[in-house]
Amino acid sequence: MTTADPARSSTSLQDNSLADSIVILDFGSQYSQLIARRVRELNVYSELLPFSISASELKRLNPKGIILSGGPNSVYDKGAPKCDPEIWRLGLPVFGVCYGMQLMAQELGGVVEAGTVREFGRSILTVIHHGLLFKGLEPSLDSWMSHGDSVVGLPSGFRTVACTMSTPSAAIADEERGFYGVQFHPEVVHTKNGQDIIRNFVTDVCGCKQNWTVSKFLETAIAEVRKQVGDKRVLLALSGGVDSSTLAFLLHKAIGDQLTCMFIDQGFMRKNEPEWLVDKFTNDFNIHVHYIDARDRFIGKLAGVIDPEEKRKVIGNEFIRVFEAESKKLGPFDFLAQGTLYPDVIESSGSTVDPKTGERVAVKIKSHHNVGGLPKDLQFKLVEPFAKLFKDEVRRVALDLGVPDGIRQRHPFPGPGLAIRVLGEVTPERLKMLRDADWIVREEVKSHGLYKQIWQAFAVLLPTKSVGVMGDKRTYENQVVIRAVTSEDGMTADWARLPYDLLDAISRRIVNEVQGVNRVVYDVTSKPPATIEWE
Repeated sequence: MTTADPARSSTSLQDNSLADSIVILDFGSQYSQLIARRVRELNVYSELLPFSISASELKRLNPKGIILSGGPNSVYDKGAPKCDPEIWRLGLPVFGVCYGMQLMAQELGGVVEAGTVREFGRSILTVIHHGLLFKGLEPSLDSWMSHGDSVVGLPSGFRTVACTMSTPSAAIADEERGFYGVQFHPEVVHTKNGQDIIRNFVTDVCGCKQNWTVSKFLETAIAEVRKQVGDKRVLLALSGGVDSSTLAFLLHKAIGDQLTCMFIDQGFMRKNEPEWLVDKFTNDFNIHVHYIDARDRFIGKLAGVIDPEEKRKVIGNEFIRVFEAESKKLGPFDFLAQGTLYPDVIESSGSTVDPKTGERVAVKIKSHHNVGGLPKDLQFKLVEPFAKLFKDEVRRVALDLGVPDGIRQRHPFPGPGLAIRVLGEVTPERLKMLRDADWIVREEVKSHGLYKQIWQAFAVLLPTKSVGVMGDKRTYENQVVIRAVTSEDGMTADWARLPYDLLDAISRRIVNEVQGVNRVVYDVTSKPPATIEWE
């Protein structure tokens, strides 16, 4: 996992200097982002930084405490990631999670060894000493374990404060120095009272005030945009999704007509969405959108293309060409606005720094389209107000900005759109078939009052056919898959347990109303092992 570069992150921490903050050092855990989210849910600002950040840099950032994430390595492996040893002498509380606990134990003189019994999944945790970390919690808790190594020798000053049947030291503490470690993952929902454990560390051990809110962020973001942009023009590639739409509202509030929105219709949007988007923004929101009809160009480029990665590449390349040509017609522009979110910053490296100005310069568009980069000679200074926010936080910003529920609560939609939900070759006929089926799925989910409870619900058109009987005649037609999942952030997801009457209504309507489909199936696979999208 790639974390945000410390130079960029340090600026963000300084911008939030009026609020107490917690730093999470990332050692590669799949749950690292989740720890940051959990801390923010306590109204305490948090940020994920590389494990290699120096103690001097951390001291300059002035956090109230440090959390060490889990990770896939063993601390005794050659080249295992380690933090700056001076961190232990900063006088800050430190909370090690899984690998973070093992690293803390080893670095401070303890012993870590490969366990004879590994623990993966739910395990009963027995609290031996509550102290500040387990304050107010029951003596027995469900915990979520994922480890093969164990701390078998404690460093000087530490004591065991919790155990499981297989792990004698499942939680350790040096309360005098404010050092705590847990072998389990308190950040996941499977750990009972896990958020309470994090709260105890953040508020009681670190003494953080719970005074960071998205509303305060919004005030600061508008002022920063005005300061950064001045009287210059800003171009926003609008997709109609939550992120870019909310950004359009924020920028319009901050700089008014200095904002230019461009919507490129590549022909892969959901039913009626392009028309609805342009009408809504222009007539209801008074935000003018330049509509670019590029449907034929994109669909033509996909003729004969079957491989999903090749589809993304083709769409990305064509998007670049259209974007370049249209931006030159509408320009010139000094700034490009992107709805980049914090997970995008963490997981991708999509920018360079202008050596003259020190500002980020765009070399790819990722957030809105997930389809590749802008050419290096088409350079803008970036405006990215959401670069330190998670998806749920952007939705709260949208609420404060007055973004209508129809946009604010929209399900995520992939950049390549329906092109990667039509498995196999993309043709106008197959797109129409999927578009009609997808409309029925979303319409029925909404009519059953479940749209807000589901992360994503959509249809997928398979590249295979099956035999059926319709009107006493044999048919050999297409199959549609229904995919519905629940999730907090899309990083992991569980298949949604939709009511049978809803599934029945969807199936009957698709078979009866979508010409060319005679079979509907439901995907009951979670992420992992599957992904949410099929391509």
